[in-house]
Amino acid sequence: MKIELNDAEKWINLFVDKLEKNKAELNELDTAIGDGDHGTNMDRGAKAVKEAFAKKTPVDLSELFKTTAFAMIQKVGGASGPLYGTAFLDMSKAAKDNDDLSVLVQIGADGIKRRGQSDVKMKTMIDVWQPIADDLKQGPLTHQQVTDALESTKDMVATKGRASYLEEKSAGHLDPGSQSSAYLFESLIEVIGG
Repeated sequence: MKIELNDAEKWINLFVDKLEKNKAELNELDTAIGDGDHGTNMDRGAKAVKEAFAKKTPVDLSELFKTTAFAMIQKVGGASGPLYGTAFLDMSKAAKDNDDLSVLVQIGADGIKRRGQSDVKMKTMIDVWQPIADDLKQGPLTHQQVTDALESTKDMVATKGRASYLEEKSAGHLDPGSQSSAYLFESLIEVIGG
Protein backbone atom coordinates (compact mmCIF):
# COMPACT_ATOMS: atom_id res chain seq x y z
CA MET A 1 0.00 0.00 0.00
CA LYS A 2 1.39 3.36 -1.05
CA ILE A 3 1.24 6.39 1.22
CA GLU A 4 0.79 9.92 -0.14
CA LEU A 5 2.42 12.98 1.42
CA ASN A 6 -0.96 14.39 2.44
CA ASP A 7 -1.91 11.23 4.34
CA ALA A 8 1.54 10.90 5.88
CA GLU A 9 1.30 14.47 7.16
CA LYS A 10 -2.10 13.78 8.72
CA TRP A 11 -0.66 10.57 10.21
CA ILE A 12 2.25 12.30 11.96
CA ASN A 13 0.08 15.21 13.12
CA LEU A 14 -2.45 12.81 14.62
CA PHE A 15 0.37 10.87 16.30
CA VAL A 16 1.82 13.97 17.96
CA ASP A 17 -1.69 15.00 19.09
CA LYS A 18 -2.08 11.58 20.76
CA LEU A 19 1.31 11.95 22.45
CA GLU A 20 0.31 15.31 23.92
CA LYS A 21 -3.09 14.05 25.01
CA ASN A 22 -1.72 10.87 26.62
CA LYS A 23 1.37 12.32 28.29
CA ALA A 24 0.13 11.37 31.79
CA GLU A 25 -0.73 7.80 30.76
CA LEU A 26 2.71 7.28 29.21
CA ASN A 27 4.39 8.66 32.35
CA GLU A 28 2.28 6.31 34.48
CA LEU A 29 3.27 3.26 32.43
CA ASP A 30 6.91 4.36 32.63
CA THR A 31 6.71 4.92 36.40
CA ALA A 32 5.91 1.22 36.84
CA ILE A 33 8.98 -0.09 34.98
CA GLY A 34 11.14 2.90 34.02
CA ASP A 35 11.94 6.37 35.27
CA GLY A 36 8.49 7.86 34.78
CA ASP A 37 9.23 10.39 32.07
CA HIS A 38 8.33 8.72 28.75
CA GLY A 39 5.19 10.85 28.42
CA THR A 40 7.03 14.07 29.23
CA ASN A 41 9.79 13.20 26.76
CA MET A 42 7.40 12.24 23.95
CA ASP A 43 5.30 15.36 24.62
CA ARG A 44 8.42 17.51 24.12
CA GLY A 45 9.06 15.67 20.85
CA ALA A 46 5.45 16.17 19.76
CA LYS A 47 5.67 19.94 20.32
CA ALA A 48 9.00 20.04 18.44
CA VAL A 49 7.48 18.21 15.45
CA LYS A 50 4.56 20.69 15.34
CA GLU A 51 6.95 23.66 15.52
CA ALA A 52 9.11 22.21 12.74
CA PHE A 53 6.08 21.66 10.47
CA ALA A 54 4.82 25.18 11.24
CA LYS A 55 8.18 26.66 10.19
CA LYS A 56 8.38 24.73 6.95
CA THR A 57 5.81 22.47 5.35
CA PRO A 58 7.53 19.28 4.12
CA VAL A 59 7.48 19.04 0.31
CA ASP A 60 7.71 15.25 0.08
CA LEU A 61 7.59 12.06 2.17
CA SER A 62 11.33 12.01 2.66
CA GLU A 63 11.38 15.53 4.10
CA LEU A 64 8.35 14.81 6.29
CA PHE A 65 10.03 11.82 7.95
CA LYS A 66 13.38 13.64 8.19
CA THR A 67 11.78 16.65 9.92
CA THR A 68 10.01 14.29 12.34
CA ALA A 69 13.28 12.44 13.00
CA PHE A 70 15.30 15.56 13.81
CA ALA A 71 12.61 17.00 16.08
CA MET A 72 12.51 13.71 18.01
CA ILE A 73 16.31 13.39 18.23
CA GLN A 74 16.73 16.96 19.46
CA LYS A 75 13.90 17.07 22.00
CA VAL A 76 13.05 13.56 23.23
CA GLY A 77 15.23 12.46 26.14
CA GLY A 78 16.23 8.95 27.13
CA ALA A 79 16.43 6.10 24.64
CA SER A 80 13.19 7.04 22.85
CA GLY A 81 14.59 10.07 21.01
CA PRO A 82 17.40 8.19 19.26
CA LEU A 83 15.15 5.17 18.59
CA TYR A 84 12.23 7.07 17.07
CA GLY A 85 14.74 9.37 15.39
CA THR A 86 16.57 6.46 13.76
CA ALA A 87 13.30 4.88 12.60
CA PHE A 88 12.06 8.07 10.94
CA LEU A 89 15.50 8.96 9.53
CA ASP A 90 15.85 5.54 7.90
CA MET A 91 12.28 5.84 6.59
CA SER A 92 13.18 9.28 5.22
CA LYS A 93 16.13 7.88 3.24
CA ALA A 94 14.02 5.03 1.87
CA ALA A 95 11.13 7.36 1.01
CA LYS A 96 13.27 9.12 -1.60
CA ASP A 97 12.44 6.30 -3.99
CA ASN A 98 9.82 4.19 -2.20
CA ASP A 99 6.35 5.11 -0.95
CA ASP A 100 5.23 1.59 0.02
CA LEU A 101 4.05 1.73 3.62
CA SER A 102 4.93 -1.85 4.53
CA VAL A 103 8.47 -1.35 3.21
CA LEU A 104 8.90 1.97 5.07
CA VAL A 105 7.61 0.60 8.39
CA GLN A 106 9.89 -2.46 8.08
CA ILE A 107 12.86 -0.15 7.42
CA GLY A 108 11.87 1.87 10.52
CA ALA A 109 11.65 -1.33 12.58
CA ASP A 110 15.07 -2.47 11.31
CA GLY A 111 16.52 0.92 12.30
CA ILE A 112 15.18 0.57 15.84
CA LYS A 113 16.60 -2.97 16.11
CA ARG A 114 20.00 -1.76 14.93
CA ARG A 115 20.10 1.35 17.14
CA GLY A 116 18.73 -0.36 20.25
CA GLN A 117 20.52 -3.66 19.59
CA SER A 118 17.19 -5.32 20.27
CA ASP A 119 14.64 -7.62 18.71
CA VAL A 120 11.13 -8.89 19.38
CA LYS A 121 10.30 -10.46 22.76
CA MET A 122 12.59 -8.06 24.67
CA LYS A 123 9.67 -5.88 25.82
CA THR A 124 10.55 -2.81 23.74
CA MET A 125 8.84 -0.75 21.04
CA ILE A 126 10.07 -3.37 18.53
CA ASP A 127 7.32 -5.62 19.89
CA VAL A 128 4.84 -3.26 18.23
CA TRP A 129 6.84 -2.12 15.20
CA GLN A 130 7.81 -5.59 13.91
CA PRO A 131 4.36 -7.25 14.14
CA ILE A 132 2.81 -4.17 12.50
CA ALA A 133 5.40 -4.27 9.71
CA ASP A 134 4.50 -7.94 9.18
CA ASP A 135 0.75 -7.19 9.25
CA LEU A 136 1.14 -4.38 6.69
CA LYS A 137 2.79 -6.84 4.29
CA GLN A 138 -0.38 -8.98 4.48
CA GLY A 139 -2.89 -6.17 3.89
CA PRO A 140 -4.73 -3.36 5.67
CA LEU A 141 -3.96 -2.76 9.32
CA THR A 142 -6.63 -3.15 12.02
CA HIS A 143 -6.96 -1.70 15.52
CA GLN A 144 -7.03 -5.29 16.81
CA GLN A 145 -3.59 -6.00 15.35
CA VAL A 146 -2.17 -2.92 17.08
CA THR A 147 -3.86 -3.86 20.38
CA ASP A 148 -2.59 -7.45 20.15
CA ALA A 149 0.99 -6.30 19.52
CA LEU A 150 0.84 -3.86 22.44
CA GLU A 151 -0.82 -6.33 24.83
CA SER A 152 1.82 -8.95 24.01
CA THR A 153 4.38 -6.82 25.89
CA LYS A 154 2.48 -7.13 29.18
CA ASP A 155 3.66 -10.62 30.13
CA MET A 156 7.16 -10.27 28.73
CA VAL A 157 10.19 -9.92 30.98
CA ALA A 158 12.26 -6.94 29.86
CA THR A 159 15.82 -7.69 28.79
CA LYS A 160 16.62 -4.21 27.41
CA GLY A 161 16.52 -0.68 28.77
CA ARG A 162 15.69 0.57 32.25
CA ALA A 163 12.88 -2.00 32.68
CA SER A 164 15.46 -4.82 32.44
CA TYR A 165 16.77 -3.83 35.90
CA LEU A 166 13.48 -5.10 37.33
CA GLU A 167 13.94 -8.52 35.72
CA GLU A 168 10.88 -10.71 36.54
CA LYS A 169 9.07 -7.76 38.14
CA SER A 170 8.83 -6.09 34.73
CA ALA A 171 6.25 -8.72 33.72
CA GLY A 172 2.63 -7.66 34.18
CA HIS A 173 3.20 -4.14 32.85
CA LEU A 174 2.78 -2.72 29.35
CA ASP A 175 5.96 -1.35 27.80
CA PRO A 176 5.68 2.48 27.56
CA GLY A 177 7.60 2.66 24.25
CA SER A 178 5.25 0.06 22.83
CA GLN A 179 2.29 2.18 23.97
CA SER A 180 3.61 5.31 22.24
CA SER A 181 4.31 3.17 19.15
CA ALA A 182 0.72 1.89 19.33
CA TYR A 183 -0.44 5.54 19.17
CA LEU A 184 1.65 5.92 16.01
CA PHE A 185 -0.03 2.99 14.28
CA GLU A 186 -3.53 3.77 15.61
CA SER A 187 -3.06 7.20 14.04
CA LEU A 188 -2.09 5.55 10.76
CA ILE A 189 -5.30 3.47 10.75
CA GLU A 190 -7.40 6.56 11.47
CA VAL A 191 -5.90 8.22 8.39
CA ILE A 192 -5.81 5.38 5.85
CA GLY A 193 -8.57 3.17 7.27
CA GLY A 194 -8.28 -0.40 8.50
